[in-house]
Amino acid sequence: MFTGIIEELGEVVRLTDGGGDSAVIAVRGPVVTTDARHGDSIAVNGVCLTVIDNEDGVFTADVMGETLRRSSLGALRVGSTVNLERAAALGSRLGGHLVQGHVDGVGELLSREPADQWEVLRFALPKSVAKYVVEKGSITVDGVSLTVMAVDDETFSVGLIPTTLKLTVLGSKAVGDPVNLEVDVIAKYVEKMLGERHV
Repeated sequence: MFTGIIEELGEVVRLTDGGGDSAVIAVRGPVVTTDARHGDSIAVNGVCLTVIDNEDGVFTADVMGETLRRSSLGALRVGSTVNLERAAALGSRLGGHLVQGHVDGVGELLSREPADQWEVLRFALPKSVAKYVVEKGSITVDGVSLTVMAVDDETFSVGLIPTTLKLTVLGSKAVGDPVNLEVDVIAKYVEKMLGERHV
């Protein structure tokens, strides 16, 4: 479980074929590797990955074909910058919202609108997750916990403060770039429970 508060920007230093349709990714992240051990979870652009090795500030993780297909990790290259967050510790502050690290869909950055002290980003919203996104609700974009400013059936917008623009990959995303989306899991549980009541 994560909170959507990015700890640092990491760099992909190696991508290798893991056999079949899988891959092994190596990411430099001096902060998140300080106490990372084999088996720990680290979110990379919002995707929960399991650490298999950690040496000299670089951790490696296996990425299954399913993850490559259902997220934007398949578009990463050596040198790519990524958002990194360690799993939340019980008893720590929950600065964002409950984030599982399970991508629900891939969106696309449609536009950037700079303002005096912030910037509005608008993203394409996959039909499969649109019903879970509400105005003033939470959504995770590339691992970043954000509040939805506006939403319709096909798009949603978020406002980014200077800190978020500087300390996450969202500050450098270009129009057309893919992003990992995770909706609030509570919405999915509510839907399931209400659906069962009508059976």
